[in-house]
Amino acid sequence: MANIAFRGTPKQERELRRFIRKHKDQPGALMPVLQEAQGIYGYLPRQVQQIIADEMGIPLAQVFGVATFYSQFTLTPKGEHTISVCLGTACYVKGADKILAAIEKRLGIKAGECTPDGLFSIDSCRCLGACGLAPVMTVDGEVYGKCTPESAVEIIESYYEEV
Repeated sequence: MANIAFRGTPKQERELRRFIRKHKDQPGALMPVLQEAQGIYGYLPRQVQQIIADEMGIPLAQVFGVATFYSQFTLTPKGEHTISVCLGTACYVKGADKILAAIEKRLGIKAGECTPDGLFSIDSCRCLGACGLAPVMTVDGEVYGKCTPESAVEIIESYYEEV
């Protein structure tokens, strides 16, 4: 996985600590605290998990356990541009795995990771509901259909040209 430096700000930390102090004594507070933390930072790096553990008076392992159990939480940052490749049946049988592999190769990262420059992150999903356009990928929610490995890389390249 690409190693991305944590870039939390003092303002974000104050906001998180304020939220924790307000909610930590409520039953089941860890879930809403983790949701708020992910909303503030975009993901749950170890540094943020440590703040939560310290402020709530619970072990870091407990925070980590909940953060990794639920799929709604992510421990890796998302890129400025998020790419999702559909691996649902219709897309998969039309070569979506090859599209994902081409994007991973071009960006030098795997699904679930973010490029070191923070520009792109890649995910896969099970169905985008655009089976007639299979294989499909999205970039920042914009749907691209009838993709090939080559066209997918060209789409990614177009986002570099915007920078």
